[in-house]
Amino acid sequence: MTDQSPKTGSLWRKWVWYGVPLGGALAAFVAGIIFWGGFNTAMEATNTKEFCISCHEMRSTVYQEYQGTIHQTNRSGVGAICSDCHVPKDWTHKIIRKVQASKELYGKVMGTISTPEKWDEKRLTLAIHEWERMKGSDSRECRNCHHFDAMLPEKQKPRARQQHLNAMTAGQTCIDCHKGIAHKDLRDRMDEDELAALEAPNPAFAREIPQAYLDSLARVEALEAEQAAAKDAEAKAAREGEQARIAAAVEAARAEEQTKAAAALAAAGGAAATPEPAEATVTPAAAAGDAAPGVDWNAVPAQTVTLFYPGQASFEWVQIGKEHGGARPFTKGGDNCSTCHAKETAAMGQKIVTGEKLEPTPIPGKRGSVEVSLQATRDAENLYLRLQWPEAPHAPVPFVEGGKMDPENPVKVAMMVAGTGMDKVEQAGCWAPCHSDNRYMSTAPDTIGDDLALRVGGGGFAQKYLPESRTAIELKGKDRPLGGWDLLKSDDEIAAYLAGGSFMDLTRVNAKGEAQRGYLLERRHEEAGSPANGSATLAGGVWTVVLARPLAASGPGQVAIEAGKTYTVGFAIHDDFSAARFHHVSLDMRLALDNPEVEINVTQP
Repeated sequence: MTDQSPKTGSLWRKWVWYGVPLGGALAAFVAGIIFWGGFNTAMEATNTKEFCISCHEMRSTVYQEYQGTIHQTNRSGVGAICSDCHVPKDWTHKIIRKVQASKELYGKVMGTISTPEKWDEKRLTLAIHEWERMKGSDSRECRNCHHFDAMLPEKQKPRARQQHLNAMTAGQTCIDCHKGIAHKDLRDRMDEDELAALEAPNPAFAREIPQAYLDSLARVEALEAEQAAAKDAEAKAAREGEQARIAAAVEAARAEEQTKAAAALAAAGGAAATPEPAEATVTPAAAAGDAAPGVDWNAVPAQTVTLFYPGQASFEWVQIGKEHGGARPFTKGGDNCSTCHAKETAAMGQKIVTGEKLEPTPIPGKRGSVEVSLQATRDAENLYLRLQWPEAPHAPVPFVEGGKMDPENPVKVAMMVAGTGMDKVEQAGCWAPCHSDNRYMSTAPDTIGDDLALRVGGGGFAQKYLPESRTAIELKGKDRPLGGWDLLKSDDEIAAYLAGGSFMDLTRVNAKGEAQRGYLLERRHEEAGSPANGSATLAGGVWTVVLARPLAASGPGQVAIEAGKTYTVGFAIHDDFSAARFHHVSLDMRLALDNPEVEINVTQP
């Protein structure tokens, strides 16, 4: 009789699941776990920092740049390693990225970046590939740690707040602005057109601004407004104290002179003269000069404006994306210079004046910024402006004999008011006529032919000019140097711009208190005898300059200041005997009559 009992293990062969023996399925399952675990372990081993820098190509190049950056060392104590930025977290994209990265094995074998020279030659191409990958994923790996929903403007610098708002509404992504955050920034090597295309907004990336972000922004702006008001109040108290000190000093000096005169008269045998009673006070207008007779400056509101040192930052530089990170918001987004930089002018000035950027010829000891107390008022006919700022120790200019560029004028003050019909002038203010080929700038011409000498200003250099006065302005430096000093339009075309109001109204006051009106168009026009008045005094270590000009326009190149209109203005102080671009300047500002919404609200007491 045949034995019908199952043999050992036959149960695993008889029990099937969808046609697969249970034993085989179990074996496959166990093998899969072993394979998966081994594969995942091996793949994760390739994500470690140690693996990434195990080859000298990485260890001696990008790893050296990464060390000491915010991603390696920061106050939170949580650093990011190579794979955090360069390898996706989710499985699908991770596998795709690993397959793509397998080409690096071929590069290793072939030695395509085995030397510093080979590496430097290819690094822009490699960087562009990575930028494009991150751009395509809306900076997915950045957002693993950083997200708009978790950002607080209260913890950000003013420029960052504004740019993050722009990013959310326009569709920018992290990598558009944050190239070079852990490695060398190569934007300056990239073609300008290609960079602009790469960093163009993608509407698909636009997102709603989180309410938490808006709430935080409101809190920090309210706090900053409160701090600014306190600073202005402190400055006003200091000014009033200074005026009282000056008045007391003048009174004491007058009393001393009267006493001496009386004593001298008595010694000569004459009758003792009774000193005439001295005036109790010296009016603010008298202390500052006669430019604004009758104005009680103590009754005029004041604000603090920071003027900063600009170096070789030109109208062209502002628009070059690979050099100026704000070029796209300026040229494409329509942002003003002040939109991003209004609250960081002092920091910018310090960075430039020391030669860290945009200044090839630093002046040792020169201050990077000047805090100016600005007051504005008017009567029925004139606009009056008073600027006060502390005197600074003299910083001799190393490349000028005697150390003083303008020995006759320790200070000069200028105000420009923009006319109409000019591209980007309202955004840039007095930056519009400042070009790379002006005197002491990066592409200033070595020589100027006689045929152009007078048309560009004389003196052997090209004066400031408005872009509208040129047939073209070179912004990329490909076909010719930056700027367009020699590409003047015809005299008739320039005259038409002047007649149409496209110019910059200019008023200047020098250290002697001499005022001058003029305008900027194809060059600077100085119209002697045009209506303006000014004064400049130095007392108690404080410069006080008063500038007065008619509200009405009485000639060519003059802008009328009228009620109901807003004007773009800019200020410049040539401090410490400086000339040309070695001054301090303001960003674009708005001026209007009886309009509390603008920076310079001109009221009538």
